[in-house]
Amino acid sequence: MNPPNYNSQRGFPDIERSAKATAQAIAKAKPRKIVFLSTVGAHVREFNLLNRSTVFELAATGVPVVFLRAAWFMENAAWDVAGARAGRIESYLQPLDRKIDMVSTKDIGRVAADLLREEWSGVRIIGFSGPRKYNPRDEAAGFAAALGHPVEAVVVPRAGWEQRFRKEGMQHPEARMRMLDGFNEGWIDFQREGAEHRAGSVDFAQVLNELAARA
Repeated sequence: MNPPNYNSQRGFPDIERSAKATAQAIAKAKPRKIVFLSTVGAHVREFNLLNRSTVFELAATGVPVVFLRAAWFMENAAWDVAGARAGRIESYLQPLDRKIDMVSTKDIGRVAADLLREEWSGVRIIGFSGPRKYNPRDEAAGFAAALGHPVEAVVVPRAGWEQRFRKEGMQHPEARMRMLDGFNEGWIDFQREGAEHRAGSVDFAQVLNELAARA
């Protein structure tokens, strides 16, 4: 796993350093196999935040490796719990009825463990999603059911993203903005050719219920 950095400079110098160190560690340790948690859209050349995983994938060479390209994490909804309690979640995913692939981190952990017990040679690419696609309105409905009161999903207008992200402390919001564009416009998706696909079993409603109970 490589820690995320939403505030990367263009060119991702931090991930370049991390990828180089990882390649050196792999060459020295010579593990029998590797499962690398990557991301949906890692094959996309268009500039966006997920290019970080593309760079990191290039470091994991020379040993059998699985690039586990996971969908949007269901647990990202943790950021919305406070808003849901107040009856309103703000969404960068838009339009509100557009469904995208999502997956729970519980499913990711399970499939990664399963893969480490498999044997293979060379490079495998596995796209990994949940049992079905979801949209922001599904999230609002899930939180409403969990909290016992109405929850509305509202769009955060694209024109205000940069100002909002900079106000929150980001110095380099462009990559994050383009990532969100990619999900909203559909050009961030799973690689089809030369890739496998697996699906988890954890439903978004289950994750939302757990998040609401925990907070």
